[in-house]
Amino acid sequence: MLESYVAAALLGVIAGLRTLTAPAVFWLERHRSPVAYFLGFLAFWELAADLHPNTPARTGLLGLSARVISGAFCGGAVMATVGGSLFIGALLGAIGAVVGAYAGLAARIRAIALIGRIPAALLEDAIAIAGAIAIVTELV
Repeated sequence: MLESYVAAALLGVIAGLRTLTAPAVFWLERHRSPVAYFLGFLAFWELAADLHPNTPARTGLLGLSARVISGAFCGGAVMATVGGSLFIGALLGAIGAVVGAYAGLAARIRAIALIGRIPAALLEDAIAIAGAIAIVTELV
């Protein structure tokens, strides 16, 4: 059960980096359905939109709210798969999303200074995708 709590929080962190990557990977891994493919499409669109310089801030009200909702959804979904508390899973996912949003922003700012805006965005995308896949396939 401890692994499930960790997975719920870590998927929240991924949602803090990229709002739709965590739910898309989770749903694609667990439920191959039209909803899963639609989430995958939206996640891909988000990755592309993130490259645009006028993309809204992840820590603004709308961006952070979306990340918290996504993290809560993922955390609850993780706990639902193991018969655990949806509330605790959602709470862990939401907290993870806030941590991921702010830590991701700090890391991205540093990475931009080192490697530039687009490489930093692509690196963050790769971390979010690989992290979500590792969490869903190994911890859940």
